[in-house]
Amino acid sequence: MSSSDEIAVKQSQGDITKQFWRFLWSSILIALSGCLGNVVDGIIVGNLIGEDGVSAINLSRPVVQFMFTVTTLIATGASMVVGFYLGKKDAGRARYVFTQALFGSLAVGLVLTAIALLWPAETAALLCKNARLLQPTREYLSVLLLGAPAYLMMWALSAMVGVDGSPRLVSVAILIDNAVNLCLDIVFIKYFGWGIAGSSAATVVGHIVGFAIMLRHFGYSNCNLKLSWSSGDTWGKAWRQIISQGTPLALASICLTLLLFCANSIVLSARARTGIFVFALCMNLLQIYNLFLAGTCRTLQSLGSIEVGRGDVDNLRLVIGKCLRFITVAMVVTCIFVWVWPQGIAELFGCKDTATLAESNHALRVFALSFIPFCYIYVLMIIYKLYGYHRMALFISLALSLTVIPVLWAVAHIAPQAIWYSYLIAYVIEGAIIYLLHRLQRIRFTLQRTTNE
Repeated sequence: MSSSDEIAVKQSQGDITKQFWRFLWSSILIALSGCLGNVVDGIIVGNLIGEDGVSAINLSRPVVQFMFTVTTLIATGASMVVGFYLGKKDAGRARYVFTQALFGSLAVGLVLTAIALLWPAETAALLCKNARLLQPTREYLSVLLLGAPAYLMMWALSAMVGVDGSPRLVSVAILIDNAVNLCLDIVFIKYFGWGIAGSSAATVVGHIVGFAIMLRHFGYSNCNLKLSWSSGDTWGKAWRQIISQGTPLALASICLTLLLFCANSIVLSARARTGIFVFALCMNLLQIYNLFLAGTCRTLQSLGSIEVGRGDVDNLRLVIGKCLRFITVAMVVTCIFVWVWPQGIAELFGCKDTATLAESNHALRVFALSFIPFCYIYVLMIIYKLYGYHRMALFISLALSLTVIPVLWAVAHIAPQAIWYSYLIAYVIEGAIIYLLHRLQRIRFTLQRTTNE
């Protein structure tokens, strides 16, 4: 390699490093805002309404996770396709995919709103079998589904505006979104007397504000994305591309939705109201891990898809390495924090009972370890997708949550006192299976290459 080539390579790597940290911190701010919104929302509800309010939010979480699944399938898939086309300097196709994804998200949101209007009681009863928790779950869920179009449109726009070069605007919009949410939480619950429905209404208003702020991107000179209903491709091809890119992550989210639904049911049956409150604390702990996981994954998807479009394998490896190092440090620090201060976390959510505090301390420490393999497996799924190993990415997306359900059920029936270890056991099993499959693929590839030679 000549000296001029070496200089070009170093300059390219330096540009990637700058882009990496720019995207990462913006993505972390986005995730931080969402994390604080969810966690502080739970803290406010726990202190203003009580433990049943926190439990009602957790029982409604499968529906929130389902909406996130739709966002993952459409918005995340579209953002990867848009990034690919922007990397190839094909703005026309990027705009067409953007338009399809934005209005597709709106259509799904309107369907969910119709469900909230037609079957509010049936939807709540599907999620909650406890008579005392049924009414607050229904109140929270009904308002949340009414605001589904705002949720889906806001996250769809954030994914594509970020990849189009305005991650900072997205982070500011989502920070303001959650600030509005938290302020209105107190206003709607404490001063308007709306109870748990007030918490849900505050979330919807925050999303509307965030969406409105992100519209500023379309006035910027560097904006490549505009509404376009025509390109060289048909709408069918555009949607096949979107769904192809979004399917592994969406399947992982669907499985997580199923996991949340089953886990809530199993834990509520095995450990009653105390158990579901402790489980809600652990799911709020997952939000802290998701702060770093979501930031890392958004950065990996955005920069990785652009480098795949350019065909630059070296820069792709550089991005992956930086993402893996960052998520490792973040997870270790988070785990240590939880192990040192579990009781403080439980008390933040209004927990005062001595027995509940003791069980919360134990469960939080176990889950702090459990989420480490979960995060690695999730990042690995995206890496496989970027390299074109679609079957492995698909397997991980299915197994990521489905492995937990039978383990959780078995432990709940055989040794219910050890139920909090179920996630850790399941992720260790899944990690071992992924390693074996990867080794088998390498062996098969080596044998094929030897035969061809």
